[in-house]
Amino acid sequence: MVTAIRRPAVANRFYPGDPEILARDIQEMSPSVLHPQKAHAVVSPHAGYVYSGMVAGETIARVHIPETVIILGPNHHGQGAPIALSTIPWQMPHGLVPIDISIANALCELCPAITVDETAHRFEHSLEVQVPFLQARQKKLSIVPLVISHISFPLCEVVGMALAKVIEGAGKEILIVASSDMTHYEPRAVADKKDHYVLKKLSDMDPATLYRAVLDHNISMCGIMPVTIALIAALALGATKTEVVRYADSGVVSGDTDQVVGYAGVILS
Repeated sequence: MVTAIRRPAVANRFYPGDPEILARDIQEMSPSVLHPQKAHAVVSPHAGYVYSGMVAGETIARVHIPETVIILGPNHHGQGAPIALSTIPWQMPHGLVPIDISIANALCELCPAITVDETAHRFEHSLEVQVPFLQARQKKLSIVPLVISHISFPLCEVVGMALAKVIEGAGKEILIVASSDMTHYEPRAVADKKDHYVLKKLSDMDPATLYRAVLDHNISMCGIMPVTIALIAALALGATKTEVVRYADSGVVSGDTDQVVGYAGVILS
């Protein structure tokens, strides 16, 4: 019997809490794709849907969403363990989303750095905003949610290789979603330059260079740890290319181009 459930932290703020309005909005933000491609991972933004929903919707619509999705997001609140796994079901406007416990257990067994910790998830939006898009494409969705704090590159390698090993041994298709916004609160010209520099490093598919590029140049990409881990795992699983689906910034909606936040959708296949 389930005694604990994660309740939505940002419904009616980042996205509509009303199921009908949410379904309508997701449909409007998600283009019709006849043959979604199989992918090892995607990078998807996590701002309010009014700002980044079009980028997230188009990116997730382009890939096949399997029944199990591992979602990696940054820790914006500083609470909980450095690599925190949620193992209780998530209540969302479109229904309860179970955890794939077999995959969660396998990750914990293989990688002691991963800690079961609901505290890190309680108020975190970076994973939650991805779930409605995934639910819309996969009615039997189960998730494995991991909140990642600022960790070293060697630890990113350990986690990424653990993900790859568990996915390889799972005997089923599993997608990784790395949740990240790009540059925060800089003029559009500056953000655009920094973000396309990062996207070029991502396309080079060298995780160590990508990680160092963001840290050495003080680029305020909040999800560099999740994206690095996703790239490491995807490479180990045989990924050979990246594709930028869409890039945009908050100024498109707000009209303020002096302090934008950048959003990118990327497919790793």
